[in-house]
Amino acid sequence: MKLLFERSKTDRAMNLIPPCEVECVSFDDSLLRKEPLRLPEISETDLSRHYKELAKQTHGVNDGFYPLGSCTMKYNPKIDEEIASLSGFTGIHPLQPEESVQGALEVLYETKQLLDEITGMDDMTFQPAAGAHGEYTGLLLIRKYHQSRNDTERVNIIVPDSAHGTNPASAVMAGFKVINVPSNPQGGVDLDELRKAVGPDTAGLMLTNPNTLGLFDPNILEITKIIHEAGGLCYYDGANLNAIMGRVRPGDMGFDCVHLNLHKTFGTPHGGGGPGSGPVGCKAFLKDFLPSPIVMKKEDGTYFFKTPEKTMGQVRSFYGNFLVVVKALTYIKSLGREGIIEASSNAVLNANYLMNRLKEYYDLPYDEICMHEFVLSLEKLKHETGVSAMDIAKGSLDYGIHPPTMYFPLIVHEALMFEPTETESRETLDEAAEIFIKLRKMADEDPEYLHQAPHNCMIGRPDEVTAARKPVLRYSFENE
Repeated sequence: MKLLFERSKTDRAMNLIPPCEVECVSFDDSLLRKEPLRLPEISETDLSRHYKELAKQTHGVNDGFYPLGSCTMKYNPKIDEEIASLSGFTGIHPLQPEESVQGALEVLYETKQLLDEITGMDDMTFQPAAGAHGEYTGLLLIRKYHQSRNDTERVNIIVPDSAHGTNPASAVMAGFKVINVPSNPQGGVDLDELRKAVGPDTAGLMLTNPNTLGLFDPNILEITKIIHEAGGLCYYDGANLNAIMGRVRPGDMGFDCVHLNLHKTFGTPHGGGGPGSGPVGCKAFLKDFLPSPIVMKKEDGTYFFKTPEKTMGQVRSFYGNFLVVVKALTYIKSLGREGIIEASSNAVLNANYLMNRLKEYYDLPYDEICMHEFVLSLEKLKHETGVSAMDIAKGSLDYGIHPPTMYFPLIVHEALMFEPTETESRETLDEAAEIFIKLRKMADEDPEYLHQAPHNCMIGRPDEVTAARKPVLRYSFENE
């Protein structure tokens, strides 16, 4: 399809911006551009058709099954969007006086209390803009804690080999060294290897539970005990909280701080570049290090911003993505205590149902009850037929299914990682199972067909290596 610049015609325009109602302010001539900004000149009709054409080429949860593993691509209730679009939320400004935005502050305060209850934490900040940003903020909490005690030798963060890829990256960005710990044969943390890794240089542990294999580690209390006895702190990657919310609290497992993905677990659309939100909760002994400001409540019922005593400063402008917090509060209050438990229960039920439908046809590296997601291995299939995880994933596109996560976690070769989420019906899961069973049979009967898949999409199989190594990121006017 053509780009907007390629559709552009000189002097073609539309009037979408209303006339300015306030006095125009000019800038010093040295700050002004000498040549007009080169923007596309296009009619409203062509602009509308351009974005409609783009929309037809995308696949979201409203288009079909989207079992992307470890990402919780679930249906988001429309009431969340409706509440977040109220003018009392959209029409405010972050620089308004506190007394004029009491409703917004109440949203932040009440959401914090509810999320503290769900996670077993004592306080929380909403500044981080996404999950990885939350990881970074949580690690800064750990670093500030050790620095406050002059315990400067603690420079190592322990990360299991099944961790999300952002975990080691966040640790390095926060100034730590990363120590990898292998998994045991059951897919959990190897306790013997963990004991070998800890010492006076251990700052903390980053752990996802359930992990990226979709398995809840039965040794979680022993794991956090080992870290605490070594003088370190435990950080909980809340990316997989969708599996346990309402049933198990990270704070009760022994974790000292946690980040959440509001754009995954608590009803905000996920993907497309955001906006996300990665709030960080912590135990009471860490709250004085939280980013500034935090919302507090006076005895008279009014709300105000406060700077924590030993704050790390700000990690983002103002107070994070506020409307995402509004959606999360709406989601939690709509479901209530029983609904939160039912959501996580259905996420686990759906994952186990689909796993059991498929394990007769694909290899299951860890054949046990999973939580919200599970991982298949196509290593044997590739050896026998030449059909890879990539081929099966591309083949699913021809049937209107977004592929599951490919080649992750890294400890499973030729991995396909499924997370069906709690919002899919049994009929959808049965239909998806039949499609993946059909693809498995096709691998034996016509592997070449799968090597060339997809066949029915607007775009076939691109040269992904060249696209990754030599991306075309800007439009060039050189040929005009």
